[in-house]
Amino acid sequence: MMLTFPLLVIILIVLFVLFNGIRILKEYERAVVFRLGRYVKEGAFYGGNGPGLIILIPIIDKMERVSLRTVTMDVPSQDIITRDNVSVKVNAVLYFRVIAPEKAVLEVENFLYATSQISQTTLRSVLGQSQLDELLSKREEINVQLQRIIDQQTEPWGVKVTAVEVKNVDLPQEMLRAIARQAEAERERRAKVIHAEGEFQAAQKLADAARIIGTEPATLQLRYLQTLTEIAAEKNSTILFPLPIDMISAFLKKG
Repeated sequence: MMLTFPLLVIILIVLFVLFNGIRILKEYERAVVFRLGRYVKEGAFYGGNGPGLIILIPIIDKMERVSLRTVTMDVPSQDIITRDNVSVKVNAVLYFRVIAPEKAVLEVENFLYATSQISQTTLRSVLGQSQLDELLSKREEINVQLQRIIDQQTEPWGVKVTAVEVKNVDLPQEMLRAIARQAEAERERRAKVIHAEGEFQAAQKLADAARIIGTEPATLQLRYLQTLTEIAAEKNSTILFPLPIDMISAFLKKG
C-alpha cells in the first residue's frame, strides 16, 4: 500500500526529531541547553538537564554536555626561583570537578584550559615566595595554600578544586651536594652532642659515687674486696693488694 504524501511528511518529521532531538545523558553528565541562542534554565523540552532521556526541539535547541566527575590534571614543571634565590623545577597534580555546569559553559570559554593556566601561574607565584627549606619540609602547608588560592580563582566558573599536591621538586646538582654536606655535618653534630652528654652523665655518676664513699668509709672496703675478687678470677701470677691508707696511717705517725 502506497503511503500518502501527508503521512510520509509526518514520518519524516518524526524521524528528524528522533535523530536530532533525542539525547541520552549518563548519570555523571548534565546538559546546558540554549534555545535560539539563549540559555534555558529549565533545560530541554523533556527531561530537563538530565541525566537520562531528554528531548530537544530540533534546530531551535542546542546542547552542551558537561561532566560532573572529578578531573585529575597534571600541572607541567615550572621553573621557579625561591625567595632565597635557588632555581628549582616543580610540578604538581590538581583535582577538581564541576559543581555548576551552567557557569562552566557561560562564564569561561574552556574551563579545562583556564583551570590549567591558573594552576600554573599560582604554582609559580606561591612557591616563589617560599624558601627552599620550606618547600622541602612544609609540603602539606604549601598544598593547602595552593588549593585555597586556585579554588578562589575558579569559583566563578563553577569549578571546585578539591586538592593540590606538589609532586616533584628537582634541584640543581650543586644544591644536592650542598644538602648532602649539610646532612653529614648535622649527623656529626648530633654524634658529638650525644658523646658529650654521655661523658657528662658518667661524670655525674662518678661524683655521686665519690660523695657516697666519702660519707660511708665501709663502701671503700667493699670496693677493695670486689677488686681482689676480679683480679683473682683472671688467674694472674701477680696480685696487687690495695692497702687502705688509714690502716698504715698510725705507723706513719709513729715513725
